[in-house]
Amino acid sequence: MTIQLGQIAPDFEQDTTLGRIRFHEWLGDSWGVLFSHPKDFTPVCTTELGMVARLGPEWVKRNVKVIGLSVDPLESHHAWEKDIEETQGHGVDFPMIADPDRIVSTLYGMVHPLADASLTVRTVFVIDPNKKVRLSLTYPPSAGRNFDEVLRVIDSLQLTDAHKVTTPANWQSGDDVIIAPSVDDETAKGMFPAGWKTLKPYLRMVKQPIDR
Repeated sequence: MTIQLGQIAPDFEQDTTLGRIRFHEWLGDSWGVLFSHPKDFTPVCTTELGMVARLGPEWVKRNVKVIGLSVDPLESHHAWEKDIEETQGHGVDFPMIADPDRIVSTLYGMVHPLADASLTVRTVFVIDPNKKVRLSLTYPPSAGRNFDEVLRVIDSLQLTDAHKVTTPANWQSGDDVIIAPSVDDETAKGMFPAGWKTLKPYLRMVKQPIDR
């Protein structure tokens, strides 16, 4: 199964290191980040889980719940958590899904037979409060994921949802943004009374709106 942007994220019920969950119910009205690992006790993923735990306050600030997954059983996950805390200096305080039956992996298309028919690829899904998939990224096993980039995209998505703007290349929070093409000039006058800079009729730059 191929998960496409805009699709409702498949629901499931599965055991995790913090108890059994039904995914949609667990997400509630939060954003979600679901990220998978080929298997436990892998070096790159050990550093990633430590980083995601260390970024805990950043996820909370954005109303994001994070959850990991690999095809190994719960006992293996719990043993791996000890290594992660020892080597990365931060305990894993979010759930990791045990998926030995490949139920979740299959639902989300995370087993790629040409890569390895028995393990999950390293995928990230960002899911919004309406349970729609808003981003998916798949990384090679050798390259650690950049979770600052995941946070940056979530910032962009949340800004877009709130203010009908889009974000240019290499945008960082606080930089100028682009008025969405769906907003005509007349409507934009009410939304952005301080004005904007028109580079082309389809490229209108404006100061980033600030939530109050």
